[in-house]
Amino acid sequence: MALFLRGPGGVTPTPAGETLFAAARAGLDRLAEGVAQATAPAPRQALTVGAYALFASRWLIPRWPRLQARHPGLDITLVTTADPLALSPGRFDAVIAVAGPAARPGLLVQPLVPIETVPVCTPALAGPQGFRWEGKPLLHSRQRPRDWARWLAAAGVEGPDPRQGAAFESIGLAIDAAASGLGVALAIRALIGPDLEAGRVVVPVPFARRSAHGFVLLCEAARAAEAGLAAFRHWLAEEAGMPPPERRPYRTSTTSSE
Repeated sequence: MALFLRGPGGVTPTPAGETLFAAARAGLDRLAEGVAQATAPAPRQALTVGAYALFASRWLIPRWPRLQARHPGLDITLVTTADPLALSPGRFDAVIAVAGPAARPGLLVQPLVPIETVPVCTPALAGPQGFRWEGKPLLHSRQRPRDWARWLAAAGVEGPDPRQGAAFESIGLAIDAAASGLGVALAIRALIGPDLEAGRVVVPVPFARRSAHGFVLLCEAARAAEAGLAAFRHWLAEEAGMPPPERRPYRTSTTSSE
């Protein structure tokens, strides 16, 4: 089949050549489009995450560079607050809050870190001869005003009055006060690793009271498998030392109310 004709003015396509050229051009254009799509950078996945401020400052933010290195395509806006009522899943793509094991209709509840309270103070207050409660002021957090009463009862410690002592706006401020030698504060064990490593505080009595509540990730169950949310959930599970989230239901063995 002749595709071209040679003449005095050059080469011209035959009708068959015109037809084949049009088909080839369309095929090459589609191939070029496919190559461009395959080699284009992946679009960034945007998420807005609300987080409890204490958890964010002492656990999440120190690990944030590892999240960015693992998932450079994730574009997460982190919003922190000390107000638990502000952490509504409806306002964010996901929230990290304090919650119990009860199921919530329409929500996925992924546990991250248990809440285990331990006393902390400066090494000087702990003393080389062993810790004694006499003369040690108790430091309180207004966010958790009943923690000392619960911890003392669970530990079987008598003597200190859980109603006495200075009160601070947050657990973090109470820990800072303890590190300055003002007394003994209750801390969440999973969140004081850097303070212990730096020698700011020590745990004078190694009794930990575990709460039925813990730090959890909450998001809409219908969206849990979305690429951005799934990547964030799996990274959190790895950092918390948990199995992949879809393989593990939320369970607790404690009977404490908070």
